[in-house]
Amino acid sequence: MTTAIVQVENLSKRYALRRVNHHYATLKDSLTQAGARFARRLAFRPPLQSKREDFWALQNVAFTLEHGQRVGIVGRNGAGKSTLLKLLSRITEPTTGRIRISGRVSSLLEVGTGFHPDLTGRENIFLNGAILGMSRVEIRRKFDEIVAFAEVDKFLETPVKRYSSGMYVRLAFAVAAHLDPEILIVDEVLSVGDAEFQKKCIGKMQDVSAGLGRTVLFVSHNMAAVQSLCTHGLYLQQGRVAYFGTAAEAVNLYTRHGAGSSLTNLSLSGHDFDLCSIRAYSEDQGALTTFRPATLEVHFVPHEAVLEAGVHVLLEDLNGSPVLGLDSKDFMARTAVRAGQRTSCVFSIESLPLTPGPYRLRVWLKSEADSMFWEVPQTFDISVQDSAIYGARRLERQWHGTTAVAAQARMEVHS
Repeated sequence: MTTAIVQVENLSKRYALRRVNHHYATLKDSLTQAGARFARRLAFRPPLQSKREDFWALQNVAFTLEHGQRVGIVGRNGAGKSTLLKLLSRITEPTTGRIRISGRVSSLLEVGTGFHPDLTGRENIFLNGAILGMSRVEIRRKFDEIVAFAEVDKFLETPVKRYSSGMYVRLAFAVAAHLDPEILIVDEVLSVGDAEFQKKCIGKMQDVSAGLGRTVLFVSHNMAAVQSLCTHGLYLQQGRVAYFGTAAEAVNLYTRHGAGSSLTNLSLSGHDFDLCSIRAYSEDQGALTTFRPATLEVHFVPHEAVLEAGVHVLLEDLNGSPVLGLDSKDFMARTAVRAGQRTSCVFSIESLPLTPGPYRLRVWLKSEADSMFWEVPQTFDISVQDSAIYGARRLERQWHGTTAVAAQARMEVHS
């Protein structure tokens, strides 16, 4: 029987915002304001009150976490993710509501939190461990593991103010993850490290959760990391809980509604082309769906006449790995376009071979004859929905990868 380790009930956090005039006051402004205050006193009127506006970073948030759950918290910037983690870490107090936590909490909310820049790496391990509530004996017992994981053994006697940001976060994460917390809270700090270190950290969090039965709360804008690491997802929207359930569904809702698709009228200009709009849709103008026909339209205007206009699009997963590329030259004859002539390139896919989830789209506009390429500087979020081809069973990306194949299978038992 599972036991609740975190209970959040009707949690709200309010901040008071005051409107401030940031322009530099002149002598005339100061004299005018002083005269106005003096006149109000003569007229026995109350002084003008400064304008105050209440901002609710969180409103009526409620959820319960069990031992061993790995929870990814997703949402747009300003949705309240970091505020929630600060409340759970007891860095700040809630305005209303209650938090019940059973166990020790270890938090990694900012790079180097709890480190003293003039102390060495060795000294900061003991300092940060003590701040996290660990005894000196516990820190000594874990010391070698922490150093080996952070890969800073050559710099242990160096003041951390000389560390790079990557070394800082490696050491901070190593301390937080190795000191046996019942609850590990990690904000969007792993993006500072390189790809190999991020993979190492995710593996460590999986070991902490699955092997030791610890609870992990993980905030990230990397949806692939959330899906691979987390069993549950909490989707915040404007300070409220929009969804709490499976990680896959939380990511799906966020990419559909929270992240928002940038496929619209763009008005992006380059040296050779103007990109007007991009549209991606499935049949009946609906959302992109696995195994369904899909259409991708790119609308652009060349600045000069182009003998062989071309378009290349590339779909990537959220780790930046390419999963699907389309080039107009592979499917159609060359097309000449006059300067200033609005042009459309339409890719039609008979059956979209991608598993459900978020992707990014990159676009290149080309003049093949002159070998000129314009890479559109903006990337675009695309979400692929699940198909009903397997009934209620979802295509989980951690098992199927990004490629979807419509196939049949049969089981034969031989004597």
